[in-house]
Amino acid sequence: MPPADDSKPAATAAALLPLLGGAANLASVAHCMTRLRVEVRESALVRGAELRAVPGVLGLVEDAASTPAAYQIVLGPGVVARVAPELERMREAAPAAGTLAERGAALRAGQRARNATPGKLLLRRVAQVFVPLIPALIGCGIVAGLAGLLANLRWAPSLVTALGAISGGFMSLIAVFVGYATAKEFGGTPVLGGAVAAVVVHPGVARVDAFGLELSPGQGGVLGALAAALLAVSVEKGCRRVVPEALDALVTPFLTVLLPGLVTLYGLMYAAGAVSTAIGRLADGLLDGGGALAGLALGGLFLPLVMLGLHQALIPIHTTLIAEQGHTVLLPLLAMAGAGQVGAALAVYLRLARATSIRRTIRSALPAGVLGIGEPLIYGVSLPLGRPFVTACAGGAAGGAFVGLMGQLGDTVGATAIGPSGWALFPLLHGGHGPLRAAAVYGAGLLVGYVVGFVATYLFGVNEETAARAG
Repeated sequence: MPPADDSKPAATAAALLPLLGGAANLASVAHCMTRLRVEVRESALVRGAELRAVPGVLGLVEDAASTPAAYQIVLGPGVVARVAPELERMREAAPAAGTLAERGAALRAGQRARNATPGKLLLRRVAQVFVPLIPALIGCGIVAGLAGLLANLRWAPSLVTALGAISGGFMSLIAVFVGYATAKEFGGTPVLGGAVAAVVVHPGVARVDAFGLELSPGQGGVLGALAAALLAVSVEKGCRRVVPEALDALVTPFLTVLLPGLVTLYGLMYAAGAVSTAIGRLADGLLDGGGALAGLALGGLFLPLVMLGLHQALIPIHTTLIAEQGHTVLLPLLAMAGAGQVGAALAVYLRLARATSIRRTIRSALPAGVLGIGEPLIYGVSLPLGRPFVTACAGGAAGGAFVGLMGQLGDTVGATAIGPSGWALFPLLHGGHGPLRAAAVYGAGLLVGYVVGFVATYLFGVNEETAARAG
């Protein structure tokens, strides 16, 4: 099918709109480099077969089971950046809805549109490299936690050794997986990205004489693997453009592995190693020198960072810390933002006793919030109401300050994997005094976040104007 005529983005948007159920059915409109991403209120109103038949639509990815239902319409680079604003304009031109949930959806869509800047889109793509790794990080992290618990209890030492091998296998080769996922995300051949990144962890690098400097396997970690794979993608794309088709199958893979491999050995591993070491020292220094202040800032500012899309930059940092130190001390601090959010939601629920709609939203979103999935509470409750969002941040700041203070006093808490937070983070906790002590400190931090978020919201976050906005 020929690509859409990007001189007529309004016509393309107009053709898509009725097939998505009309403007009233669109909860949000956003886009990445090639895909138009929409969320709809009623998936039954979407006509998928007809969407695929629209001229210029290169594919359709449906996730009707999600809440809200999400659809990705593949339009191609350049075209999607012109069609998305037109579709958003048509959506906004429809009669405005008045419910709190619809106001939250509008805020969410507007924020996503503002976040679609080139820099933030790049951060999002880099973050997407690590998303496929999260299940393995969680699984191996829980196994590592179990091994640590058994070791502290001095039970089954042979089983502890076996569990250590199981949990450590993935982490020893994580650079290969990062390289594979990077090439896949940025349009290269995944196995070539993995092959170049594998140089970082190969034992033979210890015998390489790179300008008289020593190399060690794993030096540079996931950042070195990411950089190596990005370079491999660039070389591969360049080769595809200039290498004759008859030689492409031989020359392109050869140059894609050779050139980035040499650059990785003689440059990237040193640079990425220095950055990885600096990240570890900075994280340790934050807790050692000013843990309470660092926790206050991280716990209090994480919800606004999510709104701005800047939290994407933290995913490679977490992964680097896990690869270098076995855990990330930042995630438990950031998780306190969710505790403040839960406390704020409970206060709103009690104060707005007659607001049936908002109380129903809180009841449905609160279990997810307790498990660390805060977006339903953010966009369904606190952000549309305004003040509760600020008081939720206050609760997160208090919880973060507590956990940070305990780290400053020697009770450091880390997470062996990224992804979960809230109560779901308990099986992944790691501490210098054992997992039980780490769980106690983290649980106390959650409690502080709940209480401060609740009290601040109950006293200052709900007034007559808030009650009127809640409908």
